[in-house]
Amino acid sequence: MKVAIVGAGLTGSLLACYLARRGLTVTLYERRPDPRVATADRGRSINLAISERGLDALRRIGLDTTVMADALPMKGRMIHAVTGALDFQQYSASGDRAINSISRGALNNALLTAASAAPGVSVEFEHRLCELDSAAGRMVFQTPSGKVSVAADIVLGADGAGSAVREQLLAEGIVAEDVDFLDYGYKELSIPAVDGEFALDPGALHIWPRGTSMMIALPNPDRSFTCTLFWPAGSFDALTTAEAIIGYFGEHYPDVLPLAPDLVDDYLHNPVGVLGTVHTLPWQAHGRTGLIGDAAHAIVPFYGQGANCAFEDVVELDRCLDDTGGSWARALPLFEARRRENTEAIADMALNNFIEMRDKVASPVFRLTKQVEHTLERLLPGRYVSRYELVAFSTTPYAEVQRRVHRQHQYVGLAAAGLALVALRLLRRLR
Repeated sequence: MKVAIVGAGLTGSLLACYLARRGLTVTLYERRPDPRVATADRGRSINLAISERGLDALRRIGLDTTVMADALPMKGRMIHAVTGALDFQQYSASGDRAINSISRGALNNALLTAASAAPGVSVEFEHRLCELDSAAGRMVFQTPSGKVSVAADIVLGADGAGSAVREQLLAEGIVAEDVDFLDYGYKELSIPAVDGEFALDPGALHIWPRGTSMMIALPNPDRSFTCTLFWPAGSFDALTTAEAIIGYFGEHYPDVLPLAPDLVDDYLHNPVGVLGTVHTLPWQAHGRTGLIGDAAHAIVPFYGQGANCAFEDVVELDRCLDDTGGSWARALPLFEARRRENTEAIADMALNNFIEMRDKVASPVFRLTKQVEHTLERLLPGRYVSRYELVAFSTTPYAEVQRRVHRQHQYVGLAAAGLALVALRLLRRLR
C-alpha cells in the first residue's frame, strides 16, 4: 500500500516514522526546499514547549533521546513586571517537573532525518499540492520543473493550519471549515548570550504580562532566547522608528532593552504572524483521504500544546489502525470520533490560558490560588491534580482534563462552603 503524506513538517515526519513501522510505502511531499539545508524564514520559529504528550509519542518509537538531546527543561514561569523583583512560579507541586524548550526548526530537522532513514520512506521537496481527487487518490504538484501527477492509496494532509489538502477538500465540497482568528498578532525578537552565558534564567519560560498584551521568551541551546510579542492586531504598526521602539520598550519592557542589541532591527524586519483556531468537519473523505494535526484542528499556542496535540494525533491514528486491523476505511472515521472532543477541549483551554498569561499571572490573587492548588496536590496526591499538570505532565485525554478539573473545583467549593458554615456556627456559639 502506498501512502502519500502532504507536509514534511513535525506531524508529517513523525507520522511517516510510525507508518514505516507498519511496512507501508510512504512518500512525504513538502512544498519547501529541504529545511535541513535551506535558510529558515526570518522570525518564523515560535519555539516549542514539548511536554509529556509529545515525549510519549517520541518514546514509543525510540526517538525521544535523540530528538530531545538539545531541549532545555523549564520548571516554571518567570514573571517580569514593569518594576519590582522577578517572580518564579513553578509548574508542578513538587517543583521537579518541566516542559522542554526546543527550536521548531531543530525538531523538524531531527524528525525529518529519522523519517528519511526509515525503510520505505521517501521525501519529495519543492512539491506544492495544486490539485487533488480525494476519491481516487490522485494529486498534482507544482515543482520547479513543472507539474507532476502522482497517485496513492491513502492521502494524508499533515500540512499545517493553512493546509492545501484541506483547501482541496473544501473545493470539492467534502469538508467545511471555521477559522476563528484571534485579534492578535505575533512578532519574534531575540536576546543573545552575554559573554557566552544566558542573559536570563534558562530554567524558566519568561513572561512579561502587560494586561492586553505580553511577551514570552524561551531558551535556546546556543544560550540565546527567542522572544515572541503577542500584541493586539495593528499595534505593531504604531512603532515605525528606532526612537519610538526604544522609547516604548524602555517604558513597558525596561529589563529587555539592555539585553536585546538587535531589538530595532528585529522589530522592523521580522514579520507579524497571525493566530487562530481551525475547526474542520469532517477530517476524512472516502476512507482514503484524511487530515491530521493542525491541518484538521489548529490551535493558538498559549498552552504550548500545538505540537504535543499533533503528536498525540499520530499515536491515536496508529492505535486506530491497530484496532481496525489496518483498515484505513475504518481507521480514519474512528480516529476523528476519538479525537474530536479532545482537540476541541485543548482549543478552548489554549484560548483561556492566553487570558491567564496575559492578565492574571502577575496578580497576587492568582499567585495565592496557585499556592493553594499546589498545597491540595501535596495533601491529596493523585486525587487533586491541577489543570496545568494534567495537560502538560500526563496523557489524560484533554476532554477528561476539563471534566476532572470541573469536578475538583466543585468539591473544593463545597468543602470551602462547609468549612465556612462550621466556622460561622462556632462564632455564634462563642457569642
